[in-house]
Parts: sequence; C-alpha cells; structure tokens
Amino acid sequence: MNARYSITGRPRPTGSRRELAVWYLMRLTGLGLFVFALSHFLITHVLFDPANQTADWIATHRWADNLWRGVDGTMLVLVVFHSFTGVRTVLLDYVGVGRLRTVLVAILVIGGVILAILGGIAVVNAPGPMP
Repeated sequence: MNARYSITGRPRPTGSRRELAVWYLMRLTGLGLFVFALSHFLITHVLFDPANQTADWIATHRWADNLWRGVDGTMLVLVVFHSFTGVRTVLLDYVGVGRLRTVLVAILVIGGVILAILGGIAVVNAPGPMP
C-alpha cells in the first residue's frame, strides 16, 4: 500500500499550512454537504410534492425567502469547493511535478471560481423579492 494513504484515506498532511487547510476544508465541506444535501432532499422530495415544483414555484415560493437563497447559495459554494478540490487531489496524485501539473491545477481553480461566480449570479438574480 502507498505510504501516502491509510485504511481510512489520505492522512493529514505534515507539510505546508495551505495543504493542511485544504485537508481540513475538504472534511468540513464534506460534512456540510452531507447536512445540506440531506436536508435539501427531504425538503424538496418529502415536505413538498416534486410534481408541483416548477421554476415558477421555486421563484415564487422557495426563493421568495432570502433564507432559502442563502441556503442554496451556501450549498452551491460547498459543492464547487469540495468537488474541485477533490479533482485537484486526484491531479496531484497522478500528474507528476512539473509545468503540466501547475497548468492543470490553475485551469481547475479558474474553472471553479468561474462556476461559483456564475452560480452566485444565478441565485442572486433569480426572480423574486430580494433587497
């Protein structure tokens, strides 16, 4: 077995503080996504009838409250960070040190930031009452 992994997964990094912060943030966003995704599923599929949930329903009922916009926006940020950081980890594991690795990670970071911004714009600019 590779020394960089344990039975429970990738061990806590001992090198740079940035890698340690990313390691902790991956775990925190995973926990947050578990809570947010489970609550999102229960709300959209158990409390409300999915057959009635159209784009108009979301704009007039769900996103009429800024709390739900905040919840959906937070879930969006968690998903983007967690998924793109996971892909970054895979790249760091399988692409050797060098220019290609740096370029691929930079493209990944830029793509993640662009998607988070576009998603944030969609949440903020969706129809409905918002200050």
